[in-house]
Amino acid sequence: MDTQDPHSPQDGPRPPGSGGGAEADGRSLMAAVAAEDVARIRELLGRGAHVNFQEPEWGWSPLHSAVQRDRPDIVELLLQHGADPGLRKRNGATPLIVAGLEGNVRVLQMLLERGAAVDERDAHGFTALMEAAGRGHVEALRFLHERGARVNLARETTREQQALRKGGATALMDAAENGRVEAARALLELGADVGARDNMGRSALTHALLSCPAERAEATIHLLLRHGADANGQDAEGKTALILAVERRHLGAVRALLEQERLNVDERDSEGRTALLVATQLGLGEVARLLCRSGARVDCGDLVLAARRNYDNDLARFFLSLGAPERPQAPAQDWRPQSQRWGPALSRLHRMNRPMIGKLKIFLDQDYRIAPTSEGGLYLGLYEAQEVAVKVFALGSARARQEVSCLQNGRPSSHLLTLYGCENDRGRLYVCVALCEWTLEEYLHAHWQEAVEDQEDVRARRVLATLLAAVRELHESWGYAHGDLQPQNILVDTRGDVRLADFDQSVQLAGAAPEVRQDLEALGRLVLYVVQNGDVPFVELTAKPPAEVVHRCPDEESKDLARQLLCPGDDVGDRLGRLLGHPFFWPWQDRFRTLRNVGNESDIKRRKRGSQLLQLLRPGLSEHRTSFARWTQKIHGDVMRDMNAFYKDSNSYKNTVGDLLKFIRNVGEHINEDKNRRQDEGADRRPCLLLPEDVSRSADVRVQEAAGHGIQEAFSPARSTHWPLCGRAGWAGGPGPECWPLRLG
Repeated sequence: MDTQDPHSPQDGPRPPGSGGGAEADGRSLMAAVAAEDVARIRELLGRGAHVNFQEPEWGWSPLHSAVQRDRPDIVELLLQHGADPGLRKRNGATPLIVAGLEGNVRVLQMLLERGAAVDERDAHGFTALMEAAGRGHVEALRFLHERGARVNLARETTREQQALRKGGATALMDAAENGRVEAARALLELGADVGARDNMGRSALTHALLSCPAERAEATIHLLLRHGADANGQDAEGKTALILAVERRHLGAVRALLEQERLNVDERDSEGRTALLVATQLGLGEVARLLCRSGARVDCGDLVLAARRNYDNDLARFFLSLGAPERPQAPAQDWRPQSQRWGPALSRLHRMNRPMIGKLKIFLDQDYRIAPTSEGGLYLGLYEAQEVAVKVFALGSARARQEVSCLQNGRPSSHLLTLYGCENDRGRLYVCVALCEWTLEEYLHAHWQEAVEDQEDVRARRVLATLLAAVRELHESWGYAHGDLQPQNILVDTRGDVRLADFDQSVQLAGAAPEVRQDLEALGRLVLYVVQNGDVPFVELTAKPPAEVVHRCPDEESKDLARQLLCPGDDVGDRLGRLLGHPFFWPWQDRFRTLRNVGNESDIKRRKRGSQLLQLLRPGLSEHRTSFARWTQKIHGDVMRDMNAFYKDSNSYKNTVGDLLKFIRNVGEHINEDKNRRQDEGADRRPCLLLPEDVSRSADVRVQEAAGHGIQEAFSPARSTHWPLCGRAGWAGGPGPECWPLRLG
């Protein structure tokens, strides 16, 4: 803020005076000023209406409103009854700044006489002088300058906006970009600095070239150039005034600039392009010829090829007559794409000579389209030579705003898609994000046989764990709900890492929003989708009630995980963080270890009647179908007989959960003890590892530290066959030379 400004922007409008009557009269006074009803205004002020009332939404006061309506008589009346010229709207604008927009010198004088500061700023750094300059109010400019307004004051703004290089503009830049020629002339006479630059490196000349209405541009540019504007100055993107004039297709501005002495017609922008190359690429033959006649070099790029691409053979021959080199397209650099799936298309795109859209190289052709979208499609692209996926939107699209807002507000993440940047051109917005190989649906179908050992689906655990972590991060760290969780919006990169994508329906969260529950429910359906390898179309699952989705899950762990997501109850706070520790995500070793530890509890080993632990483990009536009432009959008979042989008949294993846990504990703890060695016709055998019934010669049955446990043989009950271990610890061999790894517990 200006240190000379006695007023500072408020967080919001000042509250109305005490008493409901005063507030009601304040609203009535606002209505009377809006209607410009002087008699009604006098009546309300006479009975004590709150003259400094501010409406709550935008902070307008009666004085602001009177100034906006350019009614000096009402302004004077309000000031006489105590209206405060220091009141600020929600955007920080005072009545004086609003008066600058209107340009009424009498109103400006009244406000300054009542204590307004001539250089007071709103929240965006605008002063009354800047507003008057942008509207072309010459008399107001001269009056404010006489009263001490600083003509070269630069716009100050918030720290966040400064980080985006906003701010720094002057009143002369405001006049130039709006084509207010007389206001610009007045400011220059009052000492405005024609060479001043804003925080993006743009001068008044740059502002005129970028934004000035076409019918006023030439006169504005001529005025600035006559007063010494630097025609060779470059903005933050390295663009000179000449390049900007060409890009604006403004022949008059190009001619005015070419008349300047010491103009560097061959200056290049940050992409290495000269004004001549830009004109040729844009198909501006007349501008290109004018630049050449003004001395532009014709070796600034492949001008001949660019002209022929625009089917302008006359221009190509013109360049050749000036000595422009006609050369074949330069061979592509030694560049290799990272993507295996999209590599061939990316290589073709890299070799292709395409005009750049900012930092983006893209070709909106079917051969480079990744997938259709609800708007403009998803395409391959190269952003600063980095391979990307590009979502194309219509400029101004609401979905695009949601997508970009979510991605820009989020933190860098290994679970959510990375935004590289955005470009716009010819009514399209190009949103460039990290390129992945597959959608979740494609990945499941293409890799369904991978990462499954002993029927343990490691891949499903990994995919769902990453997905829950990604949505949790989106909710907790980014503050957004996704709103459209489905397999097409979940991507997998070259390393097999899952990435959450497509945020064009995302919603910024406020507390425990219903959108969180919507995401949780979608995750519950994705549990079934993933564990079934995408065999059931997700759209079919979305139509199923939660109970049916849970019922179709193949095991108890996935059923419980899906149930907790589909029916989260009232407490959804960090529900996903708690579920990341769910038994579904435990590997088999952890599951076995947990069961063994429970079986090692004293109450379990001693079968303590009345034990609270045993009571908790007892199945309820509703769990009869999944109870363990017949578990002893599901264990191989030889194993069950050997395990029971070490107890008296009365102590043999019973069909209870407690005894099952005890059995698991004893198998894990004592499988290699002498008493557990298999007896065969009275002859002691060496320590032996029992193989599953369904073992096959080709099965991959991994085992850990077999020799360290004293195991010397492997036995398959289904084949009634013993196999000795190979010399290599932990591997069992059959009758032939084959070996395969075995597994303990």
